[in-house]
Amino acid sequence: MVRQQIEARGVRDPAVLAALRKVPRHLFVSEALREQAYGDFPLPIGEQQTISQPYIVAEMTQALALTRNDRVLEIGTGSGYQAAVLAEIAYRVFTIERIRALYLSARRLFDEMRLYNIVTRYGDGSKGWEEESPFDAIIVTAGAPEVPESLIAQLAPGGRLVAPVGGQHTQELVRVTKEAHGIRRTDLGGCRFVKLVGEQGWKEA
Repeated sequence: MVRQQIEARGVRDPAVLAALRKVPRHLFVSEALREQAYGDFPLPIGEQQTISQPYIVAEMTQALALTRNDRVLEIGTGSGYQAAVLAEIAYRVFTIERIRALYLSARRLFDEMRLYNIVTRYGDGSKGWEEESPFDAIIVTAGAPEVPESLIAQLAPGGRLVAPVGGQHTQELVRVTKEAHGIRRTDLGGCRFVKLVGEQGWKEA
């Protein structure tokens, strides 16, 4: 998976590649889908949510430019796979999930895998986690109309945020960097994510 789908498409960060080799992706999907777990495509995880394709996980993680001392906020725990990858690189990962069944499932899996540097929360991730801010990096794993201002406010100076931004069905992956004189935004290419539902995302139907 790593050699053919990720390295071959330009991901070079050695810490990201090592994390992807270490985290067993098949544990984050249902038994019925485990034979497909290492394919380069998203898979359903229930509750109308998906686990992102491996390349997107790698691309977003690399864009965060993480160091071993970083505190990272993830919006949208989902299956827990992205958080597990982040936990292999960063000092601590804070992750928020609004769907209770997914939150409980991911929390159990983190405990089983002894990923004790992951801190979980059940709630509206679009508002971030102000009590634990500022964060060195923030990753949003669902598409929003715009990057929530609350998340930008919770970035530390020099912090990086990666998020899909755009419509309900297709988005542009963007990286926002908080610099001394303002915000620098970089477009990373097109993508497709489920909707970020919440106070500062899309409203529930």
